[in-house]
Amino acid sequence: MSTNATSDALAQDFVKFAVDAGVLRFGEFKTKAGRLSPYFFNSALFDDGAKLARLAEFYARRLLASDQRFDMLFGPAYKGITLASATAVELARLGRNVPFAFNRKEAKAHGEGGTLVGAAMRGRVVIVDDVITDGASKRESVEMIRGAGAEPAAVLIALDRMERGGSDDNLSARSAVEDFERDYGLPVIAIATVVDLLAVLQSSADPALGMHFARVQAYRERYGV
Repeated sequence: MSTNATSDALAQDFVKFAVDAGVLRFGEFKTKAGRLSPYFFNSALFDDGAKLARLAEFYARRLLASDQRFDMLFGPAYKGITLASATAVELARLGRNVPFAFNRKEAKAHGEGGTLVGAAMRGRVVIVDDVITDGASKRESVEMIRGAGAEPAAVLIALDRMERGGSDDNLSARSAVEDFERDYGLPVIAIATVVDLLAVLQSSADPALGMHFARVQAYRERYGV
């Protein structure tokens, strides 16, 4: 169900933007699973107005290109709050004005109370976040949306590493994204995947960038789906 099985221009433009912004970095990074990855994507480094506006453009364009039916956006705390808000602004600029909401980590006892903030949940809701690692926060979002009487429609993320979980001697058959799609029957829409990253590295005219292709490819062959 993942949307980016092959590379496309929008995805490759996003990868180049992430590299230029210093958000997608190369070296040796320990992942949550304890692996040494040759690349690292840190969405927190989209840290100024220009970068965030450009990022929102990629989110909005990918969502509209997916032909997914949706009525509103939801941003899980904390990174998803900014991402859903910025994407809603860009969608409005493109002529598709939709409401958005987000959640607090802890329920508020005063004022309007509760954990949900923003527009009332209604219709088909797209969850907007940066990545899916173990899928836990997205599962919480699905239950929250359903509990509020709306319907989760899809999850929109920036980068899908397409990486299997488990230990090195007992790798799972699926990635976290595939597990989530299987468990909840919802599509995960990624702006780009590791396939797009490899395409950019392989075709780059910059030797400093192209030199990372072999290590990223070897990592994908070992852990990829």
